[in-house]
Amino acid sequence: MSDMLFLSVGNGCSVSLAQVPDLPENVFRQALIEAVTTGQKTVFSFFAMPEETGFRLTAVLGDAGKHHLDITGCRVERSFSSMAAEAPAFQLFEREIAEQYPSLEIKGHPWLKPVRKPDKTTFFKMSGDAVHEVAVGPIHAGVIEPGHFRFQCMGEDVYFLEIALGYQHRGIEKMMESPLNSKMIHLIETASGDATVASATAWSHVVEALSDTPAARESCVIRSIAMELERIACHTGDLGALAGDVAFLPTASFCGRIRGEYLNMTAELCGNRFGRGVAVPGGCRTALEKQRAEKILAWIGRIKPELYHALDLLFESPTVLDRFENTGTVSLEDARRIGLVGVAGRACGLACDARFDYPLPEYSSGAPAAEKISVSGDVLSRAKIRYADIAASHAYLERELAAVPAEGLAASAPEITSLKAGHIAVAVTEAWRGPWCCTAVTGNSGELRRVKIVDPSFHNWTGLAFSLRGEQISHFPICNKSFNLSYCGFDL
Repeated sequence: MSDMLFLSVGNGCSVSLAQVPDLPENVFRQALIEAVTTGQKTVFSFFAMPEETGFRLTAVLGDAGKHHLDITGCRVERSFSSMAAEAPAFQLFEREIAEQYPSLEIKGHPWLKPVRKPDKTTFFKMSGDAVHEVAVGPIHAGVIEPGHFRFQCMGEDVYFLEIALGYQHRGIEKMMESPLNSKMIHLIETASGDATVASATAWSHVVEALSDTPAARESCVIRSIAMELERIACHTGDLGALAGDVAFLPTASFCGRIRGEYLNMTAELCGNRFGRGVAVPGGCRTALEKQRAEKILAWIGRIKPELYHALDLLFESPTVLDRFENTGTVSLEDARRIGLVGVAGRACGLACDARFDYPLPEYSSGAPAAEKISVSGDVLSRAKIRYADIAASHAYLERELAAVPAEGLAASAPEITSLKAGHIAVAVTEAWRGPWCCTAVTGNSGELRRVKIVDPSFHNWTGLAFSLRGEQISHFPICNKSFNLSYCGFDL
């Protein structure tokens, strides 16, 4: 594939918008389809941006083998041809573009349904006297956000699951189309609140790249510590919830309490249990003294054996394994085709982890390396990947906390008030679910002309639908929990 088709940039870097290739539509389309279907690259973002006459299409792809991000673009007037049939990883991005810009026609998309206007959705239906339909949501019994799941069943067997989201579209991306201001970091932190640190770190790199203000090494270390505490807390909570869904109460009870321990460690680090305020453009507001580092390190040493005991109970229980194993399986081939990422992708056998594939300064001393385990794309595999991630994050935290120097790690966050005009910047962090991608384009005065956020859940909701095909409907709760995707992270 010609290097002229893509502009390669490092993770967390910016380039002049004029440098991004402006390809003819047919060349643009073929280049993206070839790059994705051959496995050379991964789709991280694909979006449209209005111009005086027509629209500019921009695609951000990852090339893990070369450890860089590839950007390309094309200008269209009133329409462009869909890539979804040949490269399904683009289908949801195209539906989003169609919803955001109704005047832009997307030709040939298999089913151009709204992404965030489910009240206008026509649902898929199977025909046949034995077919029945089960609708769940959008309002649920638990304290969760709205989402609608519609199952096409014959008896207990699910033939098709359709997922409708976006019931309370918050317009975060639109609100960020303005000159840089102090409110933006708060919008980013709440884009998907359980990935606060990872999302704030990605945004910080975008702003730093657009202002030539790199963060100090000490700030990057503190950010990485906060991200790994966030990862452990969320995986612990999810594994406990999975245990609860199969009525294995010992692990469910233990993990509910132990998750709180890691949230409290985060509060010890930065003053907030969810990591808000720790990562900001320019660096980090939180210093880390040697004494506090030692306190958190000792805390981990005390809690880690309790967590591992609770998880070992789960993974050694025959009744749990009977429910998890060979349930909700997504094949490696399907995972590649639909573009699964993060935990869900690794559980199918994909080698995908942005901490290694697209290195950032946060992990300059070496990212957490999880033990390689046998996976088959089922609920058990997704659970095992989480356990392996927890162990790797523990090893990383123990190393970094022990290495905090006697003088500690200083807080450093210089104020950034202006951005370079006519530039594009991209940053990807590995949030606990998978890659969190942020792209920003500035206008002629340095204002933010377009901000595109892609939470890993945007890629993986389709995977949940695939995991229910051929399953009994009673398996939906554990399939759903094994992915545990973000409703609000989708609803931007």
